[in-house]
Amino acid sequence: MGAVMRAYDWSNSPLGPPDSWPQPLKTLVGVMLGADQPMFIGWGADHILLYNDGYAPMLADRHPGALGRPFFDVWPEVRDELTPLFDAVARGEPVHMADLSLELDRPGRHPEAHFAFSYTPVRSETGEIDGLFCACTETTEQVVADRQSSAARNRLFEMTRDLFGVATFDGYLKTINPAWASILGRSHDELTSRPFSDIIHPDDLDATGSVIETLMRGEPVHQFLVRLLKADGTPISFAWSATPDSDPGSGIFYTVGRDITEEQNREEMLRQSQKMEAVGQLTGGLAHDFNNLLTGMMGNLELLQMRVARGRTDDLDRFISAAQGAGRRAASLTQRLLAFSRRQTLDPRPTDVAALVRGMEDLLRRTVGPECAIEVIDAPGLWPAMIDGTQLESALLNLCINARDAMPGGGRITIEAANKRLDQRAARQHDIDPGEYLSICVTDAGTGMEPQVVERAFEPFFTTKPIGQGTGLGLSMVYGFARQSGGQVRIYSEVGMGTTICIYLPRYDGEATNTAGDDVLPENMKGSGETILVVDDEATIRHLIDEVLDEQGYTVIGAGDGAAGIKVLQSGARIDLLITDVGLPNGMNGRQVADAARSLRPGLKVLFITGYAENAAVGNGHLEPGMELLTKPFTIEALSMKVAEILRQA
Repeated sequence: MGAVMRAYDWSNSPLGPPDSWPQPLKTLVGVMLGADQPMFIGWGADHILLYNDGYAPMLADRHPGALGRPFFDVWPEVRDELTPLFDAVARGEPVHMADLSLELDRPGRHPEAHFAFSYTPVRSETGEIDGLFCACTETTEQVVADRQSSAARNRLFEMTRDLFGVATFDGYLKTINPAWASILGRSHDELTSRPFSDIIHPDDLDATGSVIETLMRGEPVHQFLVRLLKADGTPISFAWSATPDSDPGSGIFYTVGRDITEEQNREEMLRQSQKMEAVGQLTGGLAHDFNNLLTGMMGNLELLQMRVARGRTDDLDRFISAAQGAGRRAASLTQRLLAFSRRQTLDPRPTDVAALVRGMEDLLRRTVGPECAIEVIDAPGLWPAMIDGTQLESALLNLCINARDAMPGGGRITIEAANKRLDQRAARQHDIDPGEYLSICVTDAGTGMEPQVVERAFEPFFTTKPIGQGTGLGLSMVYGFARQSGGQVRIYSEVGMGTTICIYLPRYDGEATNTAGDDVLPENMKGSGETILVVDDEATIRHLIDEVLDEQGYTVIGAGDGAAGIKVLQSGARIDLLITDVGLPNGMNGRQVADAARSLRPGLKVLFITGYAENAAVGNGHLEPGMELLTKPFTIEALSMKVAEILRQA
């Protein structure tokens, strides 16, 4: 443009030759020509146009003919819009506008044009306002793009099924999209005129209040669940995100909620499917093992019956022993299943675990055989634990057998007990509450386990052993025992390097009073005429107990449910011991029978018998003095010993 201006014939222009221009104009022209930003000068009463290279593209086909001409001769179509602005400049007032919209006639371009500019008055050497200086930028493309983007956002705002809203901290919806009305079946006016707490599920109001408090502190909140109520009261689950306005004083926040009802339904269907698959695996394995055991019991009893019917009494013990063996294995199987489901009956007592493990060493060595060496390491000052010692013995036996099987060529099995304090971080890693625990770890140097095997190791009937060499219930029993005892089990394994399985049990804050197997049973199990009330809805079990105890010299009274048992207790009959099943029909369980019995006869001794852990009914393992527990199935000897022991207690 400098070259164009020098070549221009200024003789016919009101400005005259450039040499005659006033100094302010010369200075401005120099500044303008040296700048990249679009600029122009309107000089004199007609605003003779001078401009730089940056401004030329705005002129389109009017360049270079616009040079030296009056501004409104060049842009006649904007005279009405710009004349008031030029007049303000003539009065000495600068004009600044961020967005000026004009209709321009430029071939090949849309008429709509947008500019950001400033008009500045320019004074002559005498102080008069002789012109204006403009620095400007055309923003047409940006404005159109922003408008299109805004239109797309508005369209999305209108069409989306997500709930978009602007809400106030005092509890009202200020702006909402149509999805609110269509999903909730409520009108726009209803939703924006009532407190939004009116449409929140009552159970979620506290959670909503906590979110609002966080937002008021200027912090965003993401992925929180709050249910809204449709007009008919049906709750709908939404996952929300919310963020406060950047201006703390505005009192508003922005929120978006996504209906996750279908997602929750799909997840529930998946959980049900997985549950049914697990139940199928469980029942399949259970049926297989029990059918084998029942075949052994029923077959041997049939053979026994046939031999007796024929008068052949020789070799009967063989069939009896085989049937009893199958029965014991069935009892063991049910105990393992109950342990896995955490419903086995536990008899927790303060236990010296170090002494328990040392007392098992000989048994463990005989069990694993001479190919495997067992090393026991216990830390000094080992804490006691409130556990069922017999179940811990069974768990350790299972772990040592697994360790032996993982080392076909033999090796070393290490049992290590230690005190552990788990802080918040360690507790999260172990999926357990923070606190003090006793850890008992069994380590082998065997084949190790693949990660996918570790993930399934606690599943019932899952085993990597050949068919017939394992039920797949050993680790599930260990897991159930630990969890039911308030602890946890963790597996640490590397293929080819070995496996460590650790049981974590809560510390008992006190002294151990005994360990498993310490009870001294009375030598004389015979009764001396004591009367025992037996309450059990299973007639076969009542008759069995009657026969056993009658043989031992006791007098037995039977009752089929709690009400019948209470009637006996209300009579004047002598009762020295109450034996009651925990699970009874007709609305009264064994614990309720025992409580009623003790209200009628304070201090009456009670023996609970149970097929599985109705632990809540018997005090979750915390029985009152004079109360004991016996788990079905039990042997005649175990029943006799337990009754004799209770009756001989002070």
